[in-house]
Amino acid sequence: MSRIVYLNGEYLPEEEAKISIFDRGFVMGDAVYEVTSVLGGKILEFEGHMNRLARSMAELEMTCDLTRDEWVEIHRELIKRNNIDEGMVYLQVSRGNAGDRDFHYPPEGTPPTVVLYTQAKENLADDPKAKVGIKVISLPDLRWHRRDIKTVQLLYPSMAKMAAEKAGKNDAWFVEDGFVTEGSSNNVYIVKGNKIITRQLSHDILHGITRASLLKYAAESQMEIEERPFTIEEAQSADEAFYTSASAFVMPVVEVDGEAIGTGKVGPVAARLREIYLDESLKAAI
Repeated sequence: MSRIVYLNGEYLPEEEAKISIFDRGFVMGDAVYEVTSVLGGKILEFEGHMNRLARSMAELEMTCDLTRDEWVEIHRELIKRNNIDEGMVYLQVSRGNAGDRDFHYPPEGTPPTVVLYTQAKENLADDPKAKVGIKVISLPDLRWHRRDIKTVQLLYPSMAKMAAEKAGKNDAWFVEDGFVTEGSSNNVYIVKGNKIITRQLSHDILHGITRASLLKYAAESQMEIEERPFTIEEAQSADEAFYTSASAFVMPVVEVDGEAIGTGKVGPVAARLREIYLDESLKAAI
């Protein structure tokens, strides 16, 4: 049976879901998105993702009339129809179809294009990579400067992931003005002693939902947190490193640019934070 997707108020087999060639998301990358993880058939961090979606749309002067309860209903219906136990729900809102290609925004009242679909993913919570850690390379951060808006403009992050793969590594960290900004699709951290160091929120990085929860849980566990930029060299001399994202949760990083971090193995802080995050987020799942 084909996957059922949601498109502008309809649940359709994926083969039947079509959008206009003039849709702003297609011709301009004029769209925002969110990804929520699903564990045990329940949605993680739903409120945080909805709040960030609303913020992204507001920053781009984009509107969508769906209410919070309607978003919940769509998510749950897709999870049910596609029998998702572990996986993700992808949500995208574009500025819609202007009827032609034009740099100007479409006329006021043009309906947005709303797309949601599920992706089943086994071992989401029990990811083997979390047990051994991942290796990253560093690359110049060549993205636009409103990274706090979660847009679909993901070409450079995609290029970065391919560059990492070609180098025989798992992912890439971006560097700007000598300091790490974030990973290709994640927020990044280093650990020195009992201190977690991560870049502060600004236009330079995505305001990660997992990041916010993780830092809250870390503070509740009496861990010291310092929000500031750090360099690749500082990361290489750290005790541990890890990244967070909606689908990877807490992922240990054991090597940067060929240099082992700490022992070169998954450290106790990252491992414990992953356990805490999964436990707490599952308790709050809807």
